[in-house]
Amino acid sequence: MSRITALLAFSLLPLVGLLTMPAHNFAEPPANPNAETLTRERASAFAKLALNGAKKEYPNKPGHVLLNDSDAKTPKALHPAFYGCYDWHSAVHGHWMLARILRLYPDLAEAKEIRAVLADHLTADKLKAEVEYFNRPEAKSFERPYGWSWLLKLAEELHSWNDPDAKKWSANLKPLAELIANRYVEYFPKQTYPIRAGVHSNTAFGLTFAHDYAKTTGNKKLQELIESRAKDYYAKDVDAPARWEPDGADFLSPSLCEADLMRRVLPAAEFRDWFHKYLPGAAKSEPATLFNPATVTDRTDPQLVHLDGLNLSRAWCLRGILLALPKDDPARKALVASATKHTEAGLKHIASGDYAGEHWLASFAVWMLALPAPE
Repeated sequence: MSRITALLAFSLLPLVGLLTMPAHNFAEPPANPNAETLTRERASAFAKLALNGAKKEYPNKPGHVLLNDSDAKTPKALHPAFYGCYDWHSAVHGHWMLARILRLYPDLAEAKEIRAVLADHLTADKLKAEVEYFNRPEAKSFERPYGWSWLLKLAEELHSWNDPDAKKWSANLKPLAELIANRYVEYFPKQTYPIRAGVHSNTAFGLTFAHDYAKTTGNKKLQELIESRAKDYYAKDVDAPARWEPDGADFLSPSLCEADLMRRVLPAAEFRDWFHKYLPGAAKSEPATLFNPATVTDRTDPQLVHLDGLNLSRAWCLRGILLALPKDDPARKALVASATKHTEAGLKHIASGDYAGEHWLASFAVWMLALPAPE
């Protein structure tokens, strides 16, 4: 072989490699080749988990208040739209994830089944029954604020999707979304103190998705209420006690959820000043218990497996915080490293083989992967 022929052959090797790659890789290249993204394969695997739970009525953990014998009903009778996935809020964010995946990958192998499930559950009659449930006097605090927040995330997703079925589902869901939005406006002026737990009652997370919904749908009243309450609750916070995290059953980080909310409601420069007072050790990856992934010892335990969700939600909070900080911020390197570690730790255990985690973790992963990869 001549030198020229050898050089030509060598130069063609990258092209040959590209031609032998799976075709879908051309359509979805990540901005950062080493970044974790929602690939087609991953979307398919996650969709299977959600489809497995969407119509799985039992086991079920209802948050239902009974006043008499007639209130003892099955989950499907109580919640004809959102009865699967172990509990109401998991059913809601499972439906959000299915809608998100179908929107991103309309030709996915599972697309037909996803569309059928959404069409079956998001009917006007079934969602009217959900509204009627929320209008029970005993349901005033039902799913407040965690389930409320995810319901508005589902409503936001459908509202933003230019698809004939999605437009119909969005219209069907609108009365429930508006009821929940009004619950925010009615309730949060009365909640004097924020709840800083790492579970469903967390106030900061409860306001975060509602703020996204308000901005997307143009609900100025809700948006202004959330921004006002967020500043009332958190604007003066300094030196967060993040060294106390995590608690044994956390699936949310109180300190990072708060920062993820505040980057939405403060101007960028103001947020940067607030953030460095709030987590003054961030540039040094301190406290270590916040910057390193949590350890999970038993994925069959429904409380201990929460910590897998914590790793995923920490990753999405860190990704979000990085969006609001300049490229030269002194904490950026530490935040990127932590986000990467939490992403890797969380994604390893979405499918554990046990329903305790499999009924909900994939939706956390999909939301995390919806945010730009850290760099």
